[in-house]
Amino acid sequence: MTDTLDVTAVILAGGRGSRLAPLTTVIPKPLVPVGDTPILEILIRQLVRSGITDIVISLGYLGHLIQAVVGDGVRLGARVTYTREEEPLGTAGALALVDRPSGSRTIIVLNGDTLTDLDFGSLIDTHRTNTADASITVVRRENKIDFGVIEVSENGFLTRYTEKPVYNFLVSIGVNVFACESLRHITRGERIDMPDFLLRLQSLGLQVRCVEADCFWLDLGRIDDLRAASEIVAQDPSRFFS
Repeated sequence: MTDTLDVTAVILAGGRGSRLAPLTTVIPKPLVPVGDTPILEILIRQLVRSGITDIVISLGYLGHLIQAVVGDGVRLGARVTYTREEEPLGTAGALALVDRPSGSRTIIVLNGDTLTDLDFGSLIDTHRTNTADASITVVRRENKIDFGVIEVSENGFLTRYTEKPVYNFLVSIGVNVFACESLRHITRGERIDMPDFLLRLQSLGLQVRCVEADCFWLDLGRIDDLRAASEIVAQDPSRFFS
């Protein structure tokens, strides 16, 4: 079983969620319900189910509502504390505000709008087995182009013609794991997004690994995504939380 006693989870919940407007004009995106349950509560329950009970929520837009709903986390079996961005710091800059509890050596960072059935404990095991400084969780996605794709030389001659090609990509699902020492490479108050921070760690010679996961993942960025997520959770709630 994964040892999660020295793991701190950070949930990034400060974004405005403009693509989900008008819902997010009155409630913050992490409190938007998936079925009957806010996505933020689903994430917290999943972390607790994995044995991760020390949770920090990074607040920004309408953060007072998140704090009022989640509170200290006791009703969900967690110990929840908060940081607050006075101005947007980006998806990595907010991590510099986190005061790590003594004894914590691993930080798992999640976007507060992610629906997934990823096994967080298994991810942390893999991160530690790899002795990585940072681990990016990725899934494979297929993108089919419904047109003939043309490649042309500099002088205008045809070089390649591919009818309806299919491309495969590895994409980040917004769940990253860090050795606590890695976070010292962010300056408090610095604005920096996660891709730039991960590239910074790589440029410093630290080990940034990618962990390909076989899991369900949906970014709740649009109203249609929210509807789809609600239907999926309603079919099998225990897949996501207990």
